[in-house]
Amino acid sequence: MRKGAKAAVVGGVFAVMVGGAGYGAYNVVTALSGDGGSGSAGTPVVKTGPPSRDEVQETTRKFFAAWEKGQAAEAAAYTNYKEGAEGLLAAYRDDAHIRDVTITPGTTYGRTVPFSVKATVSYEGKSEPLAYDSELTVVRGKTTGKALVDWQPSVVHPELRKGDTLVTGEASAPPIRALDRDGVELTKEKHPSLGPILDALRDKYGDKAGGEPGIELSVRHTGGSDTREGDTTLVTLAKGRAGELRTTLSATAQAAAEKAVAKFAESSVVAVKPSTGEVLAVANHREDGFNAAFLGKLAPGSTMKIISAAMLIDNGITTATGPAPCPPTAAWQSQTFKNIDGMDPNENATLSESFARSCNTAFVKYADDLEVDSLTKEAEERFGLGRDNWKAGIPTFDGSVPASGGPDTAANMIGQGQVQMSPLNMASVTATAMTGSFRQPVIVSPRLDDRQLATAKGLSASTVQQLRQMMNRTATSGTAATAMSGLSGSIGAKTGSAEVDGQAVSNSWFTGYRGDVAAAAMTQEGGHGGDAAGPIVASVLRVTG
Repeated sequence: MRKGAKAAVVGGVFAVMVGGAGYGAYNVVTALSGDGGSGSAGTPVVKTGPPSRDEVQETTRKFFAAWEKGQAAEAAAYTNYKEGAEGLLAAYRDDAHIRDVTITPGTTYGRTVPFSVKATVSYEGKSEPLAYDSELTVVRGKTTGKALVDWQPSVVHPELRKGDTLVTGEASAPPIRALDRDGVELTKEKHPSLGPILDALRDKYGDKAGGEPGIELSVRHTGGSDTREGDTTLVTLAKGRAGELRTTLSATAQAAAEKAVAKFAESSVVAVKPSTGEVLAVANHREDGFNAAFLGKLAPGSTMKIISAAMLIDNGITTATGPAPCPPTAAWQSQTFKNIDGMDPNENATLSESFARSCNTAFVKYADDLEVDSLTKEAEERFGLGRDNWKAGIPTFDGSVPASGGPDTAANMIGQGQVQMSPLNMASVTATAMTGSFRQPVIVSPRLDDRQLATAKGLSASTVQQLRQMMNRTATSGTAATAMSGLSGSIGAKTGSAEVDGQAVSNSWFTGYRGDVAAAAMTQEGGHGGDAAGPIVASVLRVTG
């Protein structure tokens, strides 16, 4: 990203994958040194229990004082991961060229201390002020018993994650002026959740857009803990000249998507144009800045039944008007599957009825009629999923439907087991179900860089007709009816709720279409599909379909 600026890799926090999601959680490594006082027999006495208020204040005071003076090694000694902390604090001073640091602590709550930082960034005769807020937590060292700052890169700056660097210098990519499909400018100020996406577009296409780089203080991402790549600009010391980059996004759809996800924490939504595969909107409401809409890896729950129903039809097992009995329970490979509470069984149900009611057992009952890889082949060959070959313009997760044996053969059919999807994947699935043609989603035209898009053979006209009939029934009288109420025209939908180990509340999934727009949303711990994700999708379809 930067020319002539040395980069120091941030260490100290290692991301672990939660539920296969690609959504970060932190497992902090406590690499401690030193010891406590000695007992009567010379054995070190190590304090235990949470640090006292006095210990929190004393450790914080010493850490801040050393940091302000640029004494990286001394400041790092007051953390529980000295090596990682020292490297980043030294980079803060030497590579980011940050001087005159003043740190003001806020009101301590428990063992957490919020603070504000004011400093100056100086590089080759140019200077700009830097100001931001962060926080730290003081913990008891496991081997020393000392009160230590619980090290995370975000202590130094809230934008930092594992693997990131802080640098000041000439940007590796010129700035861009991103435009929507109609030439309307898209900015982080108007569309806050586009920030990471605009950064990714700049990193990929800045050199092709005709601009010139400026001088910036930036966080350089290396795809460490949260798959972010490229730069996040923090301070501009000398402006570059922005080049223009046309995207497929719609400013109107994007505004609706941003407003919709803002109502639900940890939520994401994507809207695409089925006739072309163009992405119309992508929004995330997350504190970590992760583009879960494109990169999330989570079980999609019953929205997966779109693919499963297509598989049953394409393999001649049943049809929309054919049998799909809905018993109260269904067993497969020693695992018993149930339906949602309150669902009445119906041994005479058709596939259309069981789909609209989202009956799990109706799908599980057909596991005996399938090969282990039947669902995998349907997903890959007809819906273009799971081949890791999408080229949308910025990084994406392309779905995963592994050929799983045992209980997962049945669980995969109802969007549990080992199946993983993102909202982008499910919006694409709905688009394929609507049109019969798989058109790989794109956010920038492939004509810009001559990239080769993924292909798949799609669905027959008969399968499409049956899927649309089932999705329309779901939207008008099934589990999606409440969320989709008031939407006119050609509509269809599918709800989903996915259980996740360790979560008391399921993840909410919903995908739907109206006219030439397909959208999908996911809200972590949002409950049933119609409770959270449903209103998000409906809000987007209301202004775009």
